[in-house]
Amino acid sequence: MANRSGGPASPLTGRRGVSGSRPARRALAAFATATLTATLLSACGDSGKPVLNWYVNPDGVPIFEKYAEECSTDEYEISVELLPSSATDQRVQLARRLAAEDSSTDLMNLDPVFVAEFANAGWLEEITDDNTEDDLASEITGSIEGSGNYLAGAAETVVWDDKPYAIPLWANTQVLWYRKSLAEQAGLDMEQPVTWQQVIDAAAQNGGSVGVQANLYEGYMVWINALVQGAGGEIVSDTEAGRDASVDIDSDAGRAAAEVIQQLADSEAAQPDLTVSNEGTSLGLMFAEGGAGEFMVNWTFVYKNYEGLIGAPGGPADEQAFEDLGWARYPATVEGEPSKPPVGGIDIGVGAYTENPEFAMEAAQCITSTQAQVDLALEAGLMPSTNDAYDEVAASGDYPEDLVELFRTSVDEGGPRPKTAFYAMISSAVQQTWHSPNSVDPDSTPKESAEYVQEVLRGEALL
Repeated sequence: MANRSGGPASPLTGRRGVSGSRPARRALAAFATATLTATLLSACGDSGKPVLNWYVNPDGVPIFEKYAEECSTDEYEISVELLPSSATDQRVQLARRLAAEDSSTDLMNLDPVFVAEFANAGWLEEITDDNTEDDLASEITGSIEGSGNYLAGAAETVVWDDKPYAIPLWANTQVLWYRKSLAEQAGLDMEQPVTWQQVIDAAAQNGGSVGVQANLYEGYMVWINALVQGAGGEIVSDTEAGRDASVDIDSDAGRAAAEVIQQLADSEAAQPDLTVSNEGTSLGLMFAEGGAGEFMVNWTFVYKNYEGLIGAPGGPADEQAFEDLGWARYPATVEGEPSKPPVGGIDIGVGAYTENPEFAMEAAQCITSTQAQVDLALEAGLMPSTNDAYDEVAASGDYPEDLVELFRTSVDEGGPRPKTAFYAMISSAVQQTWHSPNSVDPDSTPKESAEYVQEVLRGEALL
């Protein structure tokens, strides 16, 4: 990114460059003073009550704003602050604030992969039975063993060193979306598990395509991780060892994952923007006019997205066309081996440096309530983290019952990304060695990525 005069943006702040002239320096000083004053004043609202800043990702913002208002009390107010759209940029902004011991970071939406890093760094308040109602910490940890209300896959995302450091809000997962007419034409029985090879061949032989997320970003890591786990392997293991974790991607599972990516990249089913594809770009070919449609792996929001686009550009032409949308479990990497659907979502963390930890913890429980989860599912397609909320969503009739159960099962039987304090390093190293998908080679890519991850973890190489 460059400023209007052509200078680069600051790599630390992301702000546009400022010239070195004396008037500009005076202006910058004045701006800094005004900003500091505004920050100090923002700690209290107009009423004099403390203001809890809640940093949120861009999904479901209207519901966040609704619950910020509803969960504010006579003792405090909640203010919604918007984070960048990409998970990587969200992590950078939150990490900068927390590393500086910023007391205004009270509540935050966390991608599950941030929790281990932030907890390990001491940036999150621990969730305990003493600082929450209804023994919430025990409820979360018990859910991992199947004795609590949370989906096991969602509960697992907030635990680090056997202790919860965040509260699950919504639990995301990916399924295989497809046009029923395309699958029927290809002769695929979608009531049975299908493999990536079957999906790629079916699309290529019948004028369809396969939508994935393969740009150089976190979504690509999600795909790679799911492929590796679906083949029975892991990218890294023994993650509690930190920098000494075992790097396992150079394995039969890693090579099986690379084979799938290579097969798609070399196939006529590959979409033209494969190397820069993301969650949004892969939506477009499902109902493209005159096209056969696609098979697409994507998150739970897809159903509500297409339902809201009936008769609109990019969506199904009418209700009949919308009924051609099908869904099935995430494709298997290896035939006969159960797939490991990606597990994502958002967890709510309380900043360790907040000046109002009791208020922030109370607010976190309010904004993760059953009703809040139901509203996120029904209004934004972001599915719950608790069984109680799932039951209400299923009973609402807003989603087909089999789709709701597919989401729930995929979270509980899916595969999380590596839980490690060094996740950001590992993810970046894997992305860089596996991108572009057109260059992936089963004989070399897993080995090269394992070596690079190892070097990065040991401090022998820089990202």
